[in-house]
Amino acid sequence: MISDNIKRLRENMGLSQAALARKLGVTRASVNAWEMELSSPTAVYLVEMARLFHTTTDDIIGLTTEEQISLRGMTEQEKRLVYNLIDYISERNKP
Repeated sequence: MISDNIKRLRENMGLSQAALARKLGVTRASVNAWEMELSSPTAVYLVEMARLFHTTTDDIIGLTTEEQISLRGMTEQEKRLVYNLIDYISERNKP
């Protein structure tokens, strides 16, 4: 559900509802309404949240079952850090 996904992504970034609202330029009540399934974010806010959370709109609306990381908007150094972390985790999980 969109509401659960917004809450999951927000909490994973360590943001309060108020902090997410400030980043999106909406009220805290709007974010709360999205998370309580009282309303749904518009396409504009779905796109903005996807950018903010480095994921896809499909992830937010629940069309994908896998978590994804979007590297769009990251510097080359940030991308290298992500790849290095993935390599490290992959090596630790080898039998």
